[in-house]
Amino acid sequence: MKMHFCIPVSQQRLDRLGGRYVLYSVYLDGYLFCRVRYSQLHRWNEQLRRVFGNCLPPFPPKYYLAMTASMANERRDQLEQYLQNVTVDPNMLRSDVFVDFLKLVQLDTFSITTKTASLDIFLPDGRNIQVEILTSDTTERVLEVVSHKIGLCQELLGYFGLFLIQCCKEGKFSVMKKLVDFELPYVSLQSAKVEDCKVGLRKWYMDPSLDSVLMDSAAAVALIYMQAVQDMEKEWAKPTQVQRQKLEALQKEDNQTKAFLLSSCLKKMISEKMVKLAAENPEMKDSCFLPRNNKIEIIKVDCVFGTIMEEDL
Repeated sequence: MKMHFCIPVSQQRLDRLGGRYVLYSVYLDGYLFCRVRYSQLHRWNEQLRRVFGNCLPPFPPKYYLAMTASMANERRDQLEQYLQNVTVDPNMLRSDVFVDFLKLVQLDTFSITTKTASLDIFLPDGRNIQVEILTSDTTERVLEVVSHKIGLCQELLGYFGLFLIQCCKEGKFSVMKKLVDFELPYVSLQSAKVEDCKVGLRKWYMDPSLDSVLMDSAAAVALIYMQAVQDMEKEWAKPTQVQRQKLEALQKEDNQTKAFLLSSCLKKMISEKMVKLAAENPEMKDSCFLPRNNKIEIIKVDCVFGTIMEEDL
């Protein structure tokens, strides 16, 4: 799943000796990820280059004289482009040099130390489970802990993900974002600055044919079924009369069959809805959603869940 880095703002600061430096606010998928100096990113780039050589994207050069406003803006744009491009290589994303640096800057930005902590995980049926983690554990590591807790084998972890979810009134909730592997869920939760925010476990793919891969796992089937039922209850996908009759017929099936068929039925409804939305909103083009943080709330489409929320229409 593609991620998006941006650096919308930067601030000039004074160091302990009175020298000036620029602090860049790095956002990931619309939420503040970290604040970092050019010198930190420069050292990180040098470390990555020693491991990966010349396959890295170009890094903006040092300036030994004071930068003009246009030079400062150009550097910020170049750093943003660097972060966007360096995350394209999956080998880079798995490297210790890459992950350790991003863990450090996340902890430093929000003044969080590494320690043992409890984290509540929001399941698709609304229940919570509590897991013991380190505040410095990445999403990938927390997902492993959660899977062990619910009996989901690690081979199937790639079909599920952790998400930031805001719980609203009357049992409703809003999906904020998917946490990427190198994010620290504990830190992201603390820094979200949103009321009733939780970390949730969901399947993240849209293709219902992938459900068949999970049918031999009782834990995976339970998650798929819980999520499909919840999506229907929240009216994120609204069935036609014919589709409703098919869904009612599913109640006679066993849980495994219901999970697979219900997910497939939802996908069909979503596909039909997406075609209609694309026709009504040409500006959507190939995008799955319109960015929430840019205050464009015409519609919220969550392709990760395979669901559509129409409350802003």
